[in-house]
Amino acid sequence: MKQTQQYLFPLIIIAFVFFIIGFGVGINGIMVPILEGTFSLSKGMSYLVLASTFSAFLMFGIPAGWVIKRIGYKKSLLVALCIMSAGMFLFILSARMSTSIAGFYMFLVASFIGGIGNTLLQTGINPYVTICGPLEKAAQRMCMMGIMNQSAWFLGPIFLSLFIDIKNPIIANANIPFGIAGGVIALLAVCIYFLPLPEVKAEGETDEQIEDVNHKEAIAKANAKTSIWEFPHLLLGAVALFLYVGVETLPMASVIDFANVIGVDDPARYSAIGPIGMITGYVVSIFVLQVMRQNRALALFALLALVMSLLVVFLPAARAIYCVAGLGFAHSIMWGCLWALTINNLGKFTKPASSLLVVVMVGGAVIPVLFGFILDIVKRVGPVTPCDYQEAYIIFVPCYLYILFYALSGHRIGR
Repeated sequence: MKQTQQYLFPLIIIAFVFFIIGFGVGINGIMVPILEGTFSLSKGMSYLVLASTFSAFLMFGIPAGWVIKRIGYKKSLLVALCIMSAGMFLFILSARMSTSIAGFYMFLVASFIGGIGNTLLQTGINPYVTICGPLEKAAQRMCMMGIMNQSAWFLGPIFLSLFIDIKNPIIANANIPFGIAGGVIALLAVCIYFLPLPEVKAEGETDEQIEDVNHKEAIAKANAKTSIWEFPHLLLGAVALFLYVGVETLPMASVIDFANVIGVDDPARYSAIGPIGMITGYVVSIFVLQVMRQNRALALFALLALVMSLLVVFLPAARAIYCVAGLGFAHSIMWGCLWALTINNLGKFTKPASSLLVVVMVGGAVIPVLFGFILDIVKRVGPVTPCDYQEAYIIFVPCYLYILFYALSGHRIGR
């Protein structure tokens, strides 16, 4: 109980940071159809918006780990929030250049800079939440953080839609919302500067006494290794996380465009489908993880995601779009469980492993862009149809099959 109270205030601060991350990525989702219409882009080109954000994880994931090791969690959060704020202000410049294709490329630059800040945030806050309390409850804490993240994810597009009409976008109108967003993020950085945020360490990073004999033995074996590449369960988990971030990002980013193709009156409101499913799933997951081990819960939700992905592909489009909520529900437990299973008992390698896991979040760039180019390939002559989208969504299936494999057996390999 004392330990829970000790970490309560830092976790509240981190929850607000998760909200900011969700808001930033959510805005990118609504910008995909807006930029496509403004600059007459192909589907593959329009999804480069997400690629520019998530490619920062590939380039700066490892350096972000070095930064955190050198200056600590709190200062890293401040630097990250300032970078994200700068990215938001750069969006204003790109909006003013909307009369030429240079505006699109400037938007990619702004997204990439925001992605650098996001990378530094993710490198710090995910292991921080995992370490702040018992590891067997880490997935539950991640679920609580996810509620904040997903609440912001669908508020971002709704907020931006107040200023920009998706069906007839005028991107120059983005000046005000991006200015407000940049200012709020900068204000959060100022607040965190004056708030206490203690440094934490994973078990085995220092010489503290570990009471559980089996756990102590596992940490000792981990510390005897020479690099993170000697942990098969970590490497397999990194692949699972790569695929997960991709399949989590894809429906959130594409659902507005999918709704627009179906022909609904207000496509922006469909941005809430996935996050509402995830928020509901997070609440349910907190209770599920009270009675079920993390790997079994992950397997159960991976099966659910597999079923929902098949429904998205084969149901009539007007009904299939609502199955995105089912995907969101299934995704809710995956992030926390994958992190907890992957960095379990790594001892002194916890922070380097966390950097690796942040690098593989580039899956959020690769899978949506791959989806965009698949959509270009399967597209019939003429405009894109809902059926084209559904055929391209088949990319979900192999990803969920691998996550299911990791939940059932992959997380135990090499232990």
